[in-house]
Amino acid sequence: MAANLLAEARPGGGAPVAETRTVAGRGRTPYSVAARELLRNTLLDAARDELQRRGWAQITMADIAAAAGVSRQTLYKEFGSRDEFAQAFVLRESDRFLLAVEQAVQEHLDDPPTALSAAFDVFLTAAAQDPLVRTLLSSDGTPSLLPLITTQGEPVVARATERLAAIILSGWPSVKPADARLLAECLVRLAISYTALPAGPTGMTAASVTTLLGPYLERLLAGATMPHAGG
Repeated sequence: MAANLLAEARPGGGAPVAETRTVAGRGRTPYSVAARELLRNTLLDAARDELQRRGWAQITMADIAAAAGVSRQTLYKEFGSRDEFAQAFVLRESDRFLLAVEQAVQEHLDDPPTALSAAFDVFLTAAAQDPLVRTLLSSDGTPSLLPLITTQGEPVVARATERLAAIILSGWPSVKPADARLLAECLVRLAISYTALPAGPTGMTAASVTTLLGPYLERLLAGATMPHAGG
């Protein structure tokens, strides 16, 4: 089935995905790797489509497999269990938001406080406008995905922190990795908190966060040595 999905995925009538991944000097992505990536994304996309219409508690693994056009056995073989699938889904969705954050930072590298504010604002705005996020946050007491970004959210926090620290270091290489990670984790935890429990307009929230953390970022860029707990 993965091979069929791969062969059919030809945007604009072009070559199959596996053939479009050839990069000069880097070789070609193995067909099996490209096929698995496409299968996983197809299954995760199917879950996202289903979640636009109903809650996680009402969606079965069979529903997701059917929406993706694969067997339930294929779905379980790829993800192992419903809980593992849910975790992979939440991590993939967090990656989407981090792409928007990275773009916001890149657009304001010459003005770090503005970059910080823009990044936080774009994340909160995207989260507030995303119907899927609203579905996740409007738990009615039935089993949902909400714990995966709150009480059981450590994998999301860890992954988002790593990605955001890399964004900070890419934009401002003079920042020390430990400092970048500290700032990144603080921002990630604040973003999740404000997303789960909004405190006002996103622009106002972003400005408040910048008021608190902007001076810290500027001190890092000025080469100040920041103390760390236990350091």
